[in-house]
Amino acid sequence: MEATWHNILNFVNSQFGTLDWGLLLKQLTYDENSPLIFSSGMFLCMFSVFIVIYTLLSKRSMLRTIFVLAFSYYFYYKSSGIYFFLLAVVTCSDYLIADIIYTTRSKLGRKCLVALSLLIDLGLLAYFKYTNFFGQLWSDISGAPWHNFEIFLPVGISFFTFQSLSYTIDVYRRKIEPVDNLLDYAFFVSFFPQLVAGPIVRASDFIPQMYKPLRVTREMLGLGFWFVVIGLFKKAVISDYISINFVERVFENPIQFSGIENLLGAYGYGLQIYCDFSGYSDMAIGLALLLGFRFNINFNNPYKAVSVTDFWRRWHISLSSWLKDYLYISLGGNRKGKFRQYLNLLITMLLGGLWHGASINFIFWGALHGVALVIHKMWMSLTRGWKLVNSKVWNVLMVIVTFHFVIFAWMIFRNADITWKGLFQNGEWGNLGVMLSQIFTSFHPELLTDVVTSYWHVFALIVLGYCLHFVPDSVSQACKRAFVKMPAVLYVLVLVILIVIIMQVKTSEIQPFIYFQF
Repeated sequence: MEATWHNILNFVNSQFGTLDWGLLLKQLTYDENSPLIFSSGMFLCMFSVFIVIYTLLSKRSMLRTIFVLAFSYYFYYKSSGIYFFLLAVVTCSDYLIADIIYTTRSKLGRKCLVALSLLIDLGLLAYFKYTNFFGQLWSDISGAPWHNFEIFLPVGISFFTFQSLSYTIDVYRRKIEPVDNLLDYAFFVSFFPQLVAGPIVRASDFIPQMYKPLRVTREMLGLGFWFVVIGLFKKAVISDYISINFVERVFENPIQFSGIENLLGAYGYGLQIYCDFSGYSDMAIGLALLLGFRFNINFNNPYKAVSVTDFWRRWHISLSSWLKDYLYISLGGNRKGKFRQYLNLLITMLLGGLWHGASINFIFWGALHGVALVIHKMWMSLTRGWKLVNSKVWNVLMVIVTFHFVIFAWMIFRNADITWKGLFQNGEWGNLGVMLSQIFTSFHPELLTDVVTSYWHVFALIVLGYCLHFVPDSVSQACKRAFVKMPAVLYVLVLVILIVIIMQVKTSEIQPFIYFQF
C-alpha cells in the first residue's frame, strides 16, 4: 500500500512538477488567520472546480444538493474550524421545531415552540457573542471582578441565526409551509454565497427556488459576472487599498495626524465600509446567480439618501427589513400611537447596534441612529405639505446633511476603544475623542495639498469610489445592460483583467471582510 501511494505521488509530481504537499494541506485546512473569502485566489480556484462539478450535476438534483451542502459546510469550516457544528445545531433544531409548529393546533403550544426556537438561536448568539461583554459591563458598573472567558466568536453567527429564525417565525405566522426534508433546509441555511456575511435571505424568497428546475439563463450569467466583478473591484481594489494605506493608520493613532487628515480618514472609512460590505453582498448575489438562484439587492446607493430613514431603506436592506418585520412590528410598530412608535424605533435600533458587535460603541451607534429616526419622523409630521421639503435644492441639502451624519456615526462605529467605565467615570471617548479634538482644534487646512500629494493613490481611489457611487442610476443601469449583452467570453476576460489589477495594487495579505466579525 505504501509503495502504491509513493507511485501515485511520483506520477502526479512527474505530470505537474514537484508539489509542496504540506503547503497544499495547510491551504485546505482551517487557519484562523486565513479564512476562505470570496476575494482570495484560493476561493476563485476552488469555485472554478466547484462550478464545473455543479454543472455536471445539473440534472441530478439530489446529488447536486448534497454536493453544494458539503461544499458550504467546508466553506464554513475554513472560516470557523470545528464550530461548524453550531450551524448544524441551529439547522436541526429549527427544522424540527418548525415541523412541530406547523402541525400544532394549540395557539399556546405554537407560541411556546417559537419561543423555544428563539431561546436556542438567540441563546447561542448571546453566549458566543455577548457573555464577556455583559460580564465586563456588570463589572464596570458594580465594581465586582470579572475575568473574560476564552470564547471563540464563530464567523457569521449573527447572519445564519437570524436567517434560520425567520423560517420558524414565518412558519408560526402561517406565511410559509415547512420544507420537505432536513437536507433541503440545511441547503437553505448553509448556502455558502450568503452564509458568513449575508445578505440575510428569507426562506419565503429562497426555498421556492430550490424546487424549481436548475436554469441559468444568459441574463443570469451576465448579471452574475457583473456583480462578481463589481464586488471584487469594490472590496479588493478600493476598500483594501485605502484601508491599508491610509484609513487604518489614522484611526489607529489619530493624535499623530492633523484635523484635516482625521476628517479625510473618516470620509475614507465611510467609503471603505461601504465598498467592503456591499462588495461582499454583490459577490454573494453574483455567485448565487451563477448557481441559478436570485437574491434581493442588499445595498442601493445608501449615500444618496435624503434622510436617515431613507438611508436604512438603502443600507444593509436585508437586515433593516428583518429588524422591521420581526422586531419593530412585533413590538407594535406604529399601531399604538406616536410615543410607542418612537420607543419601538429606539429599541429596534439599539438592538440593531448591539447585533453588530459586543461593544459600547455599537450601542451608541445604534442609539444615535434611533434618535435620528425619531427626529426625522417628528420632522415629517411637522412639515407635511411644505413645498420647500419637496424641492430639488432641499433634497441636495438633505443628502449632504444625511451623508455627514452617517460619517460621524461611522466614527463611533469604528472606534471600539470606547468603554463604559472610561466614558461615564472618566469622561474619556478614546480615539473618537482624539479625532474630534483634532478636527475642531487642530484642523490645519493648509496641509491639504501636501496630504493629497503624499497619498495621491489613496485619494484617487476615494474620489473614484464616491464618483461611481453618486453616478446617476440611469448611467449605472446602462453600463450593467451593456456588460450583460457582451459575448460570454468577455466576462471571463474582464474578470482576468481585474485579477491582474488586484495583484498589482495588493500590498499585503487579502483583508477579511469587516462584517465577518458580526
